[in-house]
Amino acid sequence: MHQLTCVHCGAHYRPDEIIYQCPRCGHLLAVDYDLDSLAIDRREWQKRPLSVWRYREILPVRGTPVTLQEGGTPLYHLTTLGRELGIRELYAKHEGMNPSGSFKDRGMTVGVSMALELGKRTVACASTGNTSASLAVYAAKAGIHAVVLLPSGKVALGKVAQALIHGANAISIRGNFDRALEMVHELCTTHGLYLLNSINPYRLEGQKTIGFEVIDQLGGTPDRIVLPVGNAGNISAIHKGLRELRALGMIENLPRMTGIQAEGSQPIVNAIKRGLSEVVPEQHPETVATAIRIGTPVNAEKALVAIRETGGTAEAVSDAEILAMQQDLARKEGIGVEPASAASLAGVKKLVALGVIDPDERVVCVVTGHLLKDPETVVRQCKPPIEIDADMPSLCSVLRL
Repeated sequence: MHQLTCVHCGAHYRPDEIIYQCPRCGHLLAVDYDLDSLAIDRREWQKRPLSVWRYREILPVRGTPVTLQEGGTPLYHLTTLGRELGIRELYAKHEGMNPSGSFKDRGMTVGVSMALELGKRTVACASTGNTSASLAVYAAKAGIHAVVLLPSGKVALGKVAQALIHGANAISIRGNFDRALEMVHELCTTHGLYLLNSINPYRLEGQKTIGFEVIDQLGGTPDRIVLPVGNAGNISAIHKGLRELRALGMIENLPRMTGIQAEGSQPIVNAIKRGLSEVVPEQHPETVATAIRIGTPVNAEKALVAIRETGGTAEAVSDAEILAMQQDLARKEGIGVEPASAASLAGVKKLVALGVIDPDERVVCVVTGHLLKDPETVVRQCKPPIEIDADMPSLCSVLRL
């Protein structure tokens, strides 16, 4: 059994109440399980496929989930980059290998499943791209309607294409993501659509399984987990899940939760560095990493707790550092990711140089989305193919053979 609990005032609410913030104080909610009453056998988990639903005992869905076999993403040992950075145990958890190409699928399998349990037939979100793609995919699988609001001209084409082909009602607004989220929140509250942005605590329950899988794949707890941060749902969710594992006696220590933002959109970094209890919104966020171009992260309250409670940190990297690491991951490790995903590795490189990350740490970076999510950015930064005449001398000449 579970209930919804306010992270600020501790008020409790029934699991079937459709609320996204605490009615008493306006703060965020979390899904709170009676862990003592749960019968969890870790040996039974090990018999199941590595996926989101391996861990169903500490997920809120009680019926048959809407699933496309999400999760079970690879954990790569980055031997070349690790050697260059001086970190022997450097890993990348490649969430771009999920069905729609991003980590959002973990949240949507749970969120859309809960929408059905709650009797909802239309789901909605605001999105910088990946959320809309994933929502459209899972709504299609469930046979329900999806409405997505996108900031006009600010979403990578690959992500828009996914939302469209899967039948979502996609609407571009002349405003940024934060305004889109305000509008869709109001729409859901006043017209009964089911909101599946990460302000919905049920969606984050799926995302926490990233941390569970990392521990199962490593055979232990890493010293540090590094994530790109936009709306801050992932870093919050993983921290919550690992706290649950610790309460269940399955792990002893929590990894240092480390958030990386782009320099043009770094409200959480500013709050950590300045010792603030809440973030100051970035009014005009801007970065090539469109997935984390968010100035008012709705899960900031949870993220600040996650970072501070674990002794982690937050750092910002430039667009140039992000794009350079995107190329390094592809050309040195064979891992293709969208720009926002490369932020986590770019952040590690910077934190190693600053002496924040110790070379002896076991570090896991979450790379959140596939390369093909944003092909335009890749094409702009790479040399185009060389065009030649269709004859062997021309081919040998260009290859200098």
